[in-house]
Amino acid sequence: MADLKILLVDDEEELVSTLADRLEFRGYHADAVLSGADAIKKVGEEKYNVAVIDVKMPEINGIEVMKLILKLQEDIKVILMTGHGSPEEGELGMSEGAFDYMVKPINIDILISKIKAAAGMKE
Repeated sequence: MADLKILLVDDEEELVSTLADRLEFRGYHADAVLSGADAIKKVGEEKYNVAVIDVKMPEINGIEVMKLILKLQEDIKVILMTGHGSPEEGELGMSEGAFDYMVKPINIDILISKIKAAAGMKE
């Protein structure tokens, strides 16, 4: 699990830092950034297996961030996070190249299951 690298992207600092802490506690390496621009920069500098990206962010939305990072790293798998009652955004994201999506609030066990599936790991 330590060789699996996860990038968390959300403008809500408390959410991404909590998710990163909870993933690290379970033995995963997770980096957290607060903007799409920072996510694009990180993917340009490091190789990630999975990116978990919030759809609604200021400046550049998560679907656009996903498209840009997929150009930088074609084999990265993206899981989108979308707000309450907006699974349409997740479905749109999947049609644009996302591996999967989740509706907030995020359940850590479901997130880990989706990360494992995205990375091709057995449950």
